[in-house]
Amino acid sequence: MSNDTKIVAFQGRIVMVGFGSIGQGTLPLILRHVDIAPSRITILTADESGRAEAEALGIRFIVHPLTRENYAEILDPLIGEGDFLLNLSVDVSSLALVEFCHRRGALYLDTCIEPWPGRYTDTSIPPSLRSNYALREEALALRAKCQNGPTAIITHGANPGLVSHLVKQALLNVAADLGFDIPKPRSREEWAQLAQRLGIRVIHIAERDTQVSSVPKRVGEFVNTWSVEGFVGEGCQPAELGWGSHERHFPEDGFRHEFGGGAAIYLGRPGASTRVRSWTPLEGPYHGFLITHGESISIASYLTVREGENVIYRPTVHYAYHPCDAAVLSVHELAGKNWHLQDNMRIAVDDIVSGRDELGVLLMGHARKSYWYGSRLSIEEARRLAPNNNATGLQVTSAVLAGVIWAMENPRCGILEPDELDFERVIEICAPYLGGIVGAYSDWTPLADRGVLFPEDLDRDDPWQFKNFRVA
Repeated sequence: MSNDTKIVAFQGRIVMVGFGSIGQGTLPLILRHVDIAPSRITILTADESGRAEAEALGIRFIVHPLTRENYAEILDPLIGEGDFLLNLSVDVSSLALVEFCHRRGALYLDTCIEPWPGRYTDTSIPPSLRSNYALREEALALRAKCQNGPTAIITHGANPGLVSHLVKQALLNVAADLGFDIPKPRSREEWAQLAQRLGIRVIHIAERDTQVSSVPKRVGEFVNTWSVEGFVGEGCQPAELGWGSHERHFPEDGFRHEFGGGAAIYLGRPGASTRVRSWTPLEGPYHGFLITHGESISIASYLTVREGENVIYRPTVHYAYHPCDAAVLSVHELAGKNWHLQDNMRIAVDDIVSGRDELGVLLMGHARKSYWYGSRLSIEEARRLAPNNNATGLQVTSAVLAGVIWAMENPRCGILEPDELDFERVIEICAPYLGGIVGAYSDWTPLADRGVLFPEDLDRDDPWQFKNFRVA
């Protein structure tokens, strides 16, 4: 695919809800690869950010924040049968928009399942109900109602989203390298059986962002390379992870959910205060934050093998995120203020002078120990490939584009998670924007160099159980 190829023609209208850094980076890709007149695109957002750029392209720009009380009235004249609602907002209920689109016969995509404002930090709500696990269960509960309706793809950015497709390709790569002569799986059950046969015990979504701004972080400012509100919102949710069937030691502050499919657990602490050990090829070993993400739950659920009602195989899955160094400083300051967001926020894009985002999946437990597969995209490459994007943003926006195109090509599939899409088609669309997708094996495990400075109580007989991932 060249950078000016029209991939799909779309006859309906597109409404983009939210126009922050991801929206502003996605729009040029849609105009480049979707055959649609700019006059049939509307941006509906909560502030003036990006108005001049949108209107210069001939796109209608409306500032009107959506609330629980007004969203249906505002969207009613903008969305109808055959249209597409692309939800890139925060603090707007994804489930409300999915149901609205189903009623109207419109396609839908978001990058995460958002609730109405306040749910993440409302301490009157039990932590289990403030989790991504709970939000996912609520979304999946709509499936029966929306069956065979217009396609609604939930949680399809880079992660969650693209990483689910990278996991499938990584499983095939490891299988081939180990000499397994097997056909490509064609069902969820066959993918789960492949992971089980390979001995995959742990999957990290392993990401290291090294982008550096020319403007230093100031006191009282939160700096990030993507949505500050989005990062802080998920960072204040409970730390969550898909819980593997091999695990022998339950975390002291771990909790199981009393409802749903049971693929994940949560910890009694914010994800942004929980560090884990992980590894990427260029960075090597690092400490990341165990930030809750939908893919930690959906991948673990997708790769579950059952005998009747009993789980006989499931990998442990979690996000291990080392954001840019300015964001790490911002998180430390945020935590020191007892999770009250700083007064000033800044997303680094044009002021970035160097660095890359190394985002991939780390599969551990197989015969060659560890295998990382993913994108390593530099800021220089990102700027050559697309406007309005940094390296982090382009990994997300290219995956949004791929999900939009897949939905347009498959318009009557009801509610879908990334794991249920055609992984090869999605990777094909994203690949030109990812700076090269690479794979690398390593002897690294979470026990490497543990207990060197001070003695530690480590379960050396089983290096994959969860307590060895904890840094606390």
